[in-house]
Amino acid sequence: MASRTLDRWTVRDSAEEYGIQDWSAGYFDISSEGDVLVRPRGRGTDTTISLPEIIDGLRERGVDLPVLLRFGNILESRIAAINKSFRKAMKEAGYKGDYRGVYPVKVNQQQHVIEEVVTFGEPYHHGLEVGSKAELMAAIAYVTDPEALIVCNGYKDAEFIRLGLYAQTMGLRPCFVIEMPGELPLILECAEELGVEPWIGVRVKLASRAGGHWGESGGDLSFFGLTTSEIVGLVDELRQCNKLHCLKMLHYHLGSQIPNIRSIRHAVQEAARFYVGLAREGAAMGLLNVGGGLAVDYDGSHTNFPSSSNYSLNEYCADIVEVVTGTLDEAEVPHPTIVSESGRATVAYHSVLVFNILESCRFETPPDDSAPTEGCHDLVSNLRDVYRGISGKNVQEAYHDATFYRDEIRSLFLHGGISLRERGVADRIFWQIVTQIAKEMRSLRYVPDELQAVESALADIYYGNFSVFQSLPDMWAIDQLFPIMPIHRLTERPNRDATISDITCDSDGKIDRFIDLHDVKRTLRLHELVPGEEYCVGVFLIGAYQETLGDLHNLLGDPNVIGVQVDSDGQIDFTREISGDTVADVLSYVEYEDRDLVSRVRRTAERGVREGRLTAQQRRKIMEEYQAGLRGYTYFEQ
Repeated sequence: MASRTLDRWTVRDSAEEYGIQDWSAGYFDISSEGDVLVRPRGRGTDTTISLPEIIDGLRERGVDLPVLLRFGNILESRIAAINKSFRKAMKEAGYKGDYRGVYPVKVNQQQHVIEEVVTFGEPYHHGLEVGSKAELMAAIAYVTDPEALIVCNGYKDAEFIRLGLYAQTMGLRPCFVIEMPGELPLILECAEELGVEPWIGVRVKLASRAGGHWGESGGDLSFFGLTTSEIVGLVDELRQCNKLHCLKMLHYHLGSQIPNIRSIRHAVQEAARFYVGLAREGAAMGLLNVGGGLAVDYDGSHTNFPSSSNYSLNEYCADIVEVVTGTLDEAEVPHPTIVSESGRATVAYHSVLVFNILESCRFETPPDDSAPTEGCHDLVSNLRDVYRGISGKNVQEAYHDATFYRDEIRSLFLHGGISLRERGVADRIFWQIVTQIAKEMRSLRYVPDELQAVESALADIYYGNFSVFQSLPDMWAIDQLFPIMPIHRLTERPNRDATISDITCDSDGKIDRFIDLHDVKRTLRLHELVPGEEYCVGVFLIGAYQETLGDLHNLLGDPNVIGVQVDSDGQIDFTREISGDTVADVLSYVEYEDRDLVSRVRRTAERGVREGRLTAQQRRKIMEEYQAGLRGYTYFEQ
């Protein structure tokens, strides 16, 4: 803008550079001092806390980075927002049914998260969705509200079903969603054995499908649910045994992270027709479960890009209520309680990973013409001529020529046609060419596709104290994008284009795809590292799926986890501190025993004493260091 100069960099510039106003949904901002702020109760509230100050406070308490922060207030705010938005839409549409939210445990099964979801959801009778025996057992222990649903999805054996039925006898409200026709006889058999009238739901395979990473969850060929003919058979079977009154719920699931509101409208319209059909068949019904799919706008572009969404929470709720109202009113069928299983949209915002940068590797080639080519092969001289002739008008031609000569020189080297020194001179000149091409590209109105990767090839590498595989597995596995930015120094211009590498010894342990309003960026603008000063980076919106899916690549374990709650006076309370895995912990996961390890090292050290390679004092020091290492953090420590 006109008010800005080339020399001045403001907080506003940083907000635009990292898109924080676009993806944060009001939960994160930047202070005038250049620190990332957390607004724990969301947009329109005054309470803010400084993320760097939280990290400083943890450092003073002896907590090392990386650290995963869980903000309980944000989780509470998200549960309230989803429930209030549905109820607002129902009031405006004159809807005569109710709303019940359920949180899918699989999205983040951590005990602290489940406990807070149940606590914060109690005023709204917010329940849980489970898909395995273990998840069901956790739900039975934590749900105490008799009006909250426990939706039982997934494959079910007799023990699973009996556990759910026992929960019903204790006053809870489980609903068994039939995924396969063969489940019904087992449910009815167990219910008869225990003398319980079960709540039964059926998952339908809709023809409707959605785009995005998880679009295969819907459609005729989806793995889960019943076809139309199978549902008709289910109704007949229930009628035959006088249990049609047990069929309470129609369920469908279009997929996770549905970016396009049209897909949501089409699916709920189709599902509403199925609901009408079941009601007319004489089923009790009363519950229409629209599944999950409420998207998180990870990149802030507000589009139907897979990492975004072209709708708001209010639009999502209003469209579902509108479609259900219109379809059921037309059919003169009573309005059901609408159930949704929003997991990602519930927990994504409340978790932030913060890690420190250990060091950087800068790609810099002297921009001069000093590499000597006297006595070198003619191809090396040709490369020098390409470098001297680069201009804004011939960058593509220069790139083609340089690549050709480089490849020819490498082939000659492979067959002994040029020396090691000549190869070194050629490599230096080639990267001088690439660097100069990158500079010329900045003034071009159009950059050819084949040159798009030039700048990323010249990017710095910033080495972060974390593991992609442990803390951000979806980044590695499915190219999921998350907002990433430095958490401080945001009054300074970021002057380095960088990719981020973790501390695993794996070429996939990197982040080289970053959010952008228009596409995907291959580099992230970061600040020059200052010797002796810690530089910290935050990865935001990672509360969904990342913790449970993380693995032990290179035996790097769980990071430290801190629960953060802010009271009405703005005071920070660290509600839960879970120490990250020690070296001994992760070794035990792969069946090593620390006592055995210590014994083995002790024997080796004692042999060294006997053979005169070590003194007794050195042996003691080795054993102290080894045992301290077993107790230590798997990441770099201060």
